[in-house]
Amino acid sequence: MKIIEVKSETDKKEFLELPLRIYANDPEWIRPMNHDVEMVFDPKKNKFFRHGKLIRWLLKDTKDVVIGRVAAFVNDKTANKNDQPTGGMGFFECIDDQQAANLLFDKCVEWLKSVGMEAMDGPVNFGERDRWWGLLIDGFYEPVYAMNYNPPYYKQLFENFGFKEHFQQYCFALKVNQDIDPKFEKAYQMLSKNPDYRAEHIKKNNLEKYAADFTEIYNKAWAKHAGGKNITEEQTVSLFKKMKPVMEEDIIFFVYYKNQPVGAWLNLPELNQYFKHLNGKFGLIQKLRFLWLKHFGKNEKLYGIVFGIVPEQQGKGVDGFLIWSGAKWIRKRNKYKDMEIQWIGDFNPKMISIVRALGTQICRTLITYRYLFDRTKPFQRLKIIDSDNLKN
Repeated sequence: MKIIEVKSETDKKEFLELPLRIYANDPEWIRPMNHDVEMVFDPKKNKFFRHGKLIRWLLKDTKDVVIGRVAAFVNDKTANKNDQPTGGMGFFECIDDQQAANLLFDKCVEWLKSVGMEAMDGPVNFGERDRWWGLLIDGFYEPVYAMNYNPPYYKQLFENFGFKEHFQQYCFALKVNQDIDPKFEKAYQMLSKNPDYRAEHIKKNNLEKYAADFTEIYNKAWAKHAGGKNITEEQTVSLFKKMKPVMEEDIIFFVYYKNQPVGAWLNLPELNQYFKHLNGKFGLIQKLRFLWLKHFGKNEKLYGIVFGIVPEQQGKGVDGFLIWSGAKWIRKRNKYKDMEIQWIGDFNPKMISIVRALGTQICRTLITYRYLFDRTKPFQRLKIIDSDNLKN
């Protein structure tokens, strides 16, 4: 077996196409969109290259057939916010062979050591946590958009190498029309009588205003916890504009107190219900098919991506006010039957308890692993958040 660095266009194509063989007999796998994967590795499109570095490899057998792939990377902004300098690895795919997997893992360790790292997390993203993050260990059915999916044997490959569980990630599912905890309705009834509070869904013709509101909420509610960081209004405007083609106004909600944004709940149609028909490609034909599917196809699943309340409004019933208001709008549409909520780490029990109160069930479990290069050093899991702030 030999490892080669991905450099040529042929290498890049083989990197994208290896999963076709790994998942050839798995009917649940949905091929990721090629451009979503390649965007991670494009310095012109991935802002993380401004403060980080990345390399990727292919593993070939004696017949020159690709049997594995992996990427290693360093985010200089977060690498030193751990107990030791920590890099990352991800986009791992491999045949069911421990020796092959070890060659890929060892290559990551070797490179990360060369750039000053003392540990690596994986499988993670050279980017935000909302995509390509964690190893699936339970819930092996159709993945949602930009979520890692892998064969069950990957867990053994990682743990046999020596990776330890840093934290678990839970995804939650519920039926849109199922009963919601009465305490949320009680909170709604209470705050709806207070003219200082109001809930509204977004209007796409005023997107920049809602982007500014979301920026304010995010930077108060999430940014300073569990590796988060502040975002700028410019970044949020760019994100909202990218999401605009698939946004639906009455599934994205905000709460205001005295006209100041204090809570947000963002949902999107589950995009893999469209993309699974496109085989990873997004050329002209696929774009036309996507538009047809979006307008005429059947998609009964929502994906909850963000929910949170600013710290000064927590414990006042604002979460219930937001949830009950949003649930009324979603049910009025009578379009969606199922919802899956973006992963929440086990380090965030408060957020888990809120989501549980919706009547959800854990539908998937993923693990973010950590591997310490000094094998004599004591290992520590990620600490539990001990504040009232909510962080995915």
